Parts: sequence; C-alpha cells; structure tokens
Amino acid sequence: QVQLVESGGGLVQAGGSLRLSCAASARTFSSYAMGWFRQAPGKDREFVAHISSSGTSTYYAGSVKGRFTISRDNAKNTVYLQMNSLKPEDTAVYYCAADPLSGLIGIPRWDPKQFDYWGQGTQVTVSS
Repeated sequence: QVQLVESGGGLVQAGGSLRLSCAASARTFSSYAMGWFRQAPGKDREFVAHISSSGTSTYYAGSVKGRFTISRDNAKNTVYLQMNSLKPEDTAVYYCAADPLSGLIGIPRWDPKQFDYWGQGTQVTVSS
C-alpha cells in the first residue's frame, strides 16, 4: 500500500507563490509517474501537472502552464508543485497521485481514474 501525504497549502494573496510537497511511503516511488490534481467546490477533480518516473518529462494543464512547475526528488520520495503568480481561480484542494502503470510504460496519463494512489489533499486559497 502506498501512502501519499501532501503539505504546503495555505492562504496567499493573488500574485503570490506556494510550494506544495507530497511525500510517498513506497520504496518503489522512483518507478511511479506522479500527478497533481485539484478540486474546487462544486467542480470535478481536474488535472494540473504530471511528471514521469525519472523526472525528465513533465506535462501541464493549459491553465497553469508557465506558472506552475512540477518536480521530484526520488532520493527523498517526494514530488513538488511550485506555484507562482497565483490567481483566485487556483483556489482548490490540491491532491498528489501515483500512477505505477504510467511509470512502467512511459506514457503520461491525466485521467484521475487512472491513478491508483491518492493523498488526502491540501487546501490552497488565493485571495484577490
């Protein structure tokens, strides 16, 4: 069983920055592709960013491209999401998720249903 624990959320003014972290318990973390998703009240969970198992490939939703950066440190079993130039519409609960199959086959995926393991989420609130 893989446990994922997010941290780093909080309240920030528009234009500010936050860095989210997701610590994984799995010894096989380095073989998993990882993703960040978010869910605002009354909305479906949506894809934010994806990183390959090695960290060499990254993908972003159009709404965050150029503002958010996903990265990982496999030695620390941790994936990060650096969020800059935050906007009120970025307000949501942010989740990290692990996709072992994507890590194995090397094909990125962004459908939440395809991710096997999820953290509990961390709240990000951006005030205007």
